[in-house]
Amino acid sequence: MLQELCGRLNDLSDPVKAENVRRYFKAEPGGYGEGDRFLGIRVPVLRGLAKEYADLPFDDILRLLHTNIHEQRFLALLLLVQGFRKADPEGEQLIYEQYMANTARINNWDLVDVSAMHIVGPYLLERDKKILSELASSCSLWKRRIAIMATFHFIRQNRFETTLELAEILLYDREDLIHKAVGWMLREIGKRDQGAEEAFLQKHYRVMPRTMLRYAIENFPERLRKMYLRGEV
Repeated sequence: MLQELCGRLNDLSDPVKAENVRRYFKAEPGGYGEGDRFLGIRVPVLRGLAKEYADLPFDDILRLLHTNIHEQRFLALLLLVQGFRKADPEGEQLIYEQYMANTARINNWDLVDVSAMHIVGPYLLERDKKILSELASSCSLWKRRIAIMATFHFIRQNRFETTLELAEILLYDREDLIHKAVGWMLREIGKRDQGAEEAFLQKHYRVMPRTMLRYAIENFPERLRKMYLRGEV
């Protein structure tokens, strides 16, 4: 089944789109996705294949995750998310543990965003979340993004504490992709409880990265948004 799936992916490849996507995901030398390979397959097509191959054996999913082709890893993560949603507690633990053991393969922002909030977040919702603080303090950009993006699941349950704790850890992060992710999560908190978001901003907005702040206040009323940007709140 895995060989058949890989053959279909190769048949769907588009060299022109692949080159465009390679540039988009910064796979050139020195970029955050350096060395990654792309087939040029659109996400809706990959989602369709994930549904079609939902019964792919777990070991084959892990083999996909260990390839050097971006779309294959993306598809593997879609399959893990699907499996997690249907799994019993033992299956959830297996998927979570394999996910965490293979974070080196979850090495671009789309791979993180399609999976962390659907596997790490749900698994840790009622468990000790210390691992997220450890990830947020990692030297790995992708582990740090996994940490903050996993908390999207908590936010959807109106639980904001962990997101705010990680936002403080990541406040001085040097990476733009972390600034965007933290700002995005703060904005999601604000959609549900603007007071909770503003309590955090009042403490930190003058020192937080500009991109993080802009993402965080994107939905604020225009007058208030400008006041934050001018430092007048």
